[in-house]
Amino acid sequence: MRAGSFPGGVGAEIGPFLTSAFRHADLTHMGFNVLWMLPFGSAVARRFGTVRFFLFFAVTAVAGAFAHLLTHQHEVAPMIGASAAVSGMMAAAIRFAFQYGSFLSFGRGDTEAAARVPALSLMRSLRNSRVLGFLAVWFGLNILTGLGAVAIGASAQSIAWQAHIGGFIAGLVLFSLFDPVPRAIVQDNNAGVLPPDGSDIR
Repeated sequence: MRAGSFPGGVGAEIGPFLTSAFRHADLTHMGFNVLWMLPFGSAVARRFGTVRFFLFFAVTAVAGAFAHLLTHQHEVAPMIGASAAVSGMMAAAIRFAFQYGSFLSFGRGDTEAAARVPALSLMRSLRNSRVLGFLAVWFGLNILTGLGAVAIGASAQSIAWQAHIGGFIAGLVLFSLFDPVPRAIVQDNNAGVLPPDGSDIR
């Protein structure tokens, strides 16, 4: 066995990029991930369907693990938890969540219809005031976490905020590759996005 290699070969070196998402430090750690996964992951699961949802989970989890690796090279800094994938789900959800009729728009409608609302393009998302407000709060909390100003639970373990950001960016950018709902051409303003009519669907 070559020096520095992992027992189990290549599979043991690559596998943890995904399998680490299914391990948690304690019940508090798991509880916080479940708390955030329920609203955002549920909306994305309804929209994507089972296969796309689990593929998206895997991609964002791996992206988060990779971001953690890049920022902890040559360090013994293990990372566990589904936070990167949860962050990816949050990023995916905001691409359609603030649209008229979706689950954060406070409009009337059933959950299935809310999950099928056409999404904004990435560029329109980054010009939408509600999305920008969400991004400011989300990134602000993660920066505070990285500085140690926010702690979760009584555990002395540090929070892998770099993995959160890696998963979030992957979810935001790669959303369109997984989204089965046709995108609408809509007009937006500073207050949000106007509801598209049937002729806008392309």
